[in-house]
Amino acid sequence: MTRFIHDQFAKDYLEQLLTPYGEVQAPRRVSGGVRQIDVYFIPKSQPSTIPDTLGILGQFAATASLFEPFRNAASATEICDCLLKLLEVRGDLQRQANRNNTRIIESNLPKLWILTPTASAQILSGFGANPKDDYLPGIHFMPECLRTAIVAIHQLPLIPETLWLRIIGTGKFQKQAIDELEALTPDNPFRKATLELLYNLQQNLQVTQNQDEEDRELLMRLAPLYQQDREQAIQEGKQQGIKQGVQQGERLVVENLLKVRFGEIDNQLQAIIEPLLSLPIEEFTPLLLHLSREELIDRFR
Repeated sequence: MTRFIHDQFAKDYLEQLLTPYGEVQAPRRVSGGVRQIDVYFIPKSQPSTIPDTLGILGQFAATASLFEPFRNAASATEICDCLLKLLEVRGDLQRQANRNNTRIIESNLPKLWILTPTASAQILSGFGANPKDDYLPGIHFMPECLRTAIVAIHQLPLIPETLWLRIIGTGKFQKQAIDELEALTPDNPFRKATLELLYNLQQNLQVTQNQDEEDRELLMRLAPLYQQDREQAIQEGKQQGIKQGVQQGERLVVENLLKVRFGEIDNQLQAIIEPLLSLPIEEFTPLLLHLSREELIDRFR
């Protein structure tokens, strides 16, 4: 049960991070109507506008990509199923090209990224997946024509470039990633969205009956972080309420002084209220008390 909760979190998470930079289809049904791609991403433009802060996830998404995240180590059967999805997408694109009498450029075909918490040496060798010198450890590429890589998240180095992939890892690797996420500055564009999705994951896990040890540890890690964020949100809400109250009070002061001095507030007087409120109260109060109607209108016209 919890596996499906984690799988849905991974899909929502990738969709949330990638949506600003292209078209995300999650899930996408492929030929035959039986299989569904977890996340199919098509970048908006070339070259990609995805920021460097997304690290290697951003590098993966620089071209059209299929993302298949797994909560548990992907089995040989599951990897074969992912490959079938990729081949069916390629078949769809080829049929479309044939209808349009165009040619497919090999480099424009989508790549498949299989995101698995671990990958055994047997699995990697069985699919001919090997590391590349120009990629980080943990990323294992199948033969070139397959355009597929197995990403063993637990083998990724603990550096900022891998953070956004390690978030969907398991155990201590995910906990380490959450620690790093918490340490990011509040203005980081991906921090808030990721935390909100983690809190949704937390809520979904709490209502399940068959939590495993890793689930319980994750809940314990997220609990104080969630509480801290909620308290901060409450405090910010109070401050915003105070600020709005002060602004409303100043508006009442301005409107009451205008009414006392000039009677009804017509359109001309209504138009100067906002400019007056842009001044500190100690500045606009003397003006309202001493300037004539015409002087006020002329000054703040």
